[in-house]
Amino acid sequence: MASINVGDEVPQGTFVYVPYTPELADGSACGIPSKISTDAWKGKKVLIFAVPGAFTPSCHANHAPPYLAKVDELKSKGVDVIAVLSANDPFVLSGWSRILGFGDKILALSDPETTWTSKLGLTVDLTGAGIGLGKRTTRFAILLDDLKVKYLGVEPDPTKVTVSGVESVLEKL
Repeated sequence: MASINVGDEVPQGTFVYVPYTPELADGSACGIPSKISTDAWKGKKVLIFAVPGAFTPSCHANHAPPYLAKVDELKSKGVDVIAVLSANDPFVLSGWSRILGFGDKILALSDPETTWTSKLGLTVDLTGAGIGLGKRTTRFAILLDDLKVKYLGVEPDPTKVTVSGVESVLEKL
């Protein structure tokens, strides 16, 4: 159950990601991981949609692509930063984001030990699934304005995309 609520300020967090560069486009480069902190989002409107895993069916086919398709609309409604968050390592997330065509439009942030998502109470233990997933970020969308939660949509079933989908977020902007 989420321990963060609309109106709360999110706790400080640091994520690992591989910044997009044109050299990554051909798939032969891996990139160099960097870190970004929630401190970088002070004074900004930030939209994060979280997925249990890159390349997993709902995440790959139903959750991420609609966000990419609506980047311009989200930006026109004042969103400064759009990011996908997962417990996958930054190299997997970088590869996944390149396959999906995120480029520099959507940041692919790694919370590999679910440190930040655990503070939010937004993890799911998929150890029993028998496919090596373990503890992950659950499926959710969170809209921040100057680090304060303006919208939080947590999926009751992390295999489905409803309240965490881009259409639900757009209704709240």
